[in-house]
Amino acid sequence: MAKLHLIGGEKGGVGKSFTARLLAQYYIDHGKPFVGFDSDQSHQTFSRFYDGYTSPVFVDQYESLDQIIDAAELGKSDILVDLAAQTLDDLSQWMKESGILDLLQSIGFEVYYWHVADGGYDSITLLTKALNQFKHKNLTTVIVQNAGRGEHFSVLQNSSYFKNAIQDGAKTLTLEKLHPLLASKIDFSSLSFWAAANSSDRLTRVEKHRVKVWMEKNYTQLNELLSFSPEIEEAPVV
Repeated sequence: MAKLHLIGGEKGGVGKSFTARLLAQYYIDHGKPFVGFDSDQSHQTFSRFYDGYTSPVFVDQYESLDQIIDAAELGKSDILVDLAAQTLDDLSQWMKESGILDLLQSIGFEVYYWHVADGGYDSITLLTKALNQFKHKNLTTVIVQNAGRGEHFSVLQNSSYFKNAIQDGAKTLTLEKLHPLLASKIDFSSLSFWAAANSSDRLTRVEKHRVKVWMEKNYTQLNELLSFSPEIEEAPVV
């Protein structure tokens, strides 16, 4: 089945767009086609780094969100949606009123909701909100523990909500930490992760290699989550 990835977390600054960018680069490096949507109209971070792959979407407008379904019906390319903070209510209302999860299942799409967390106490309440909003056999929750935004996730992991989510089939991913100064250099230079690891003259050889190592660690986890082949195909320059 094709996949629709909703990358959220409700809270600003936890690394939602960072996760979306990693997923986009993962798809490119594996030669897997995808369509991207960016719902963060204030920052447009996903669009800035992967402009040729993304289009804007307005979560508070049904007609705009319907573009996601249009893209799903046009082909079997996977879809990545970078969700801005505090968009879950509008998104879930659209999905429930329109029967989106059933519709996606009927046209051959399975849905992943990526809940990006920083390990703070509010990550528990926001995860609980997401789990309450999304209860469907065609939706898999992925709890992303972003080590670049928090070092301790024991509060989240020991919560009953986290444990119950795992029992109900939720998956986890630990987003490895990229050195903060290096991450800032990549951001300020508007570099894709491929460019940062291979072609940029703004990074040193060691920094490029550090990006490659970071990507490989995260790709290993993504291979297990998405059942992609671990063999990396030759990818286009992005």
